[in-house]
Amino acid sequence: MKTSAFSLALVSLAVLTGCTTVKPKTDWRTQLREQLPVLGHRNFIVIADSAYPAQSNPGIRTIYTGESQLATTREVLAAVEAAPHVHPIVYLDAELASVPESEATGIQSYREAIQKLLAGKNVKRLPHMEIIRKLDESAKLFNVLILKTDLTLPYTSVFIELDCGYWNAESEKRLREKLEAK
Repeated sequence: MKTSAFSLALVSLAVLTGCTTVKPKTDWRTQLREQLPVLGHRNFIVIADSAYPAQSNPGIRTIYTGESQLATTREVLAAVEAAPHVHPIVYLDAELASVPESEATGIQSYREAIQKLLAGKNVKRLPHMEIIRKLDESAKLFNVLILKTDLTLPYTSVFIELDCGYWNAESEKRLREKLEAK
């Protein structure tokens, strides 16, 4: 009888002190707000589907959001567009347009939703492996933040390359021409 009471007391103590094996979910929004000011030109933010692999490059940080991909994309774009120092260049997998509904139920609805979400944005569609190569090359020198979502549809990751928000390619071209003319 004493053993049962002792065991019950230990279990109660463990519960009261928070002893648990479940880790709390990372607050990705807070981490995005903290990291965005230090991210800049050539950094990437990826809003990934659930099968996107965890990468081993030390410059790549993966955070599980536990949220929908569209909602996460909407919030990330709003944060990036509100930041004065960066401007988003969005990449989508070219394969997305060809994935059949019969093999990925919900893909047509997703295509319509992402098109609506990205309307008016600078969006480039490239083959998946070309985007991955671009991301891998960037990660050799620059940080990449991957926000992994629960989406289970193929070719749906949204890749956001950060560009300078206060200096564009035309400004750079004029500067280079001026320097070359001297």
